[in-house]
Amino acid sequence: MKKRKSTLTPKLRQNWWLDAALGISALLAVLSSIYFLIYPNTGYQGGRNPYYNATLIFSKQTWDLLHTWTGALVVMVALLHVIIHWTWIKGTAVRSWQVITKKRDGFGFRLTYNILLDAVIALSFLVCSLSGIYFMLNPVSGQTGTSVLFDKTTWDMIHTWSGVIFTMTALLHFILHWKWITNITGKIFGTHKRIKQTGQVILEPVEETI
Repeated sequence: MKKRKSTLTPKLRQNWWLDAALGISALLAVLSSIYFLIYPNTGYQGGRNPYYNATLIFSKQTWDLLHTWTGALVVMVALLHVIIHWTWIKGTAVRSWQVITKKRDGFGFRLTYNILLDAVIALSFLVCSLSGIYFMLNPVSGQTGTSVLFDKTTWDMIHTWSGVIFTMTALLHFILHWKWITNITGKIFGTHKRIKQTGQVILEPVEETI
């Protein structure tokens, strides 16, 4: 009789590919952000900012395009991530409110930490995305630039520091779920080969939403 081999569910594979796309696009956006932190887009060529158009692997214009479109990709993938996990998000929000209002017992330390971390990630990402959209809609600076609510300098500070907070908390999130990530990644790229070589039944891991 042929042995039945357990494989990853389509939902687990979908979550992994979605998280991978989100992680890679976010990494590219962060790397391009580091360029502008090192070589800020202020002053003018040869004046107060001699590094105005500095080249680090790519030109400033290329880094700007990379940052803009990887940032847009992060927003789109994150929106899809929220839609797919909306039931979990809504349920967690309801349970968290019940804990706050003393209608149910509190969560364990790990779950509480995870929920608070996710909340900070979501808030910082939302602020960073909205400020990024502002710069996409108002690319011109100086006297011809358009100011909405705040001036350009304030928007730049909001975008920069919300991005820093998002990067730091996303890294903590990555570390917290490292075991899940390595487990699922290993099975996606190595399960079929191991089953074929050993004939062993690979048990499906418990799904963890991240």
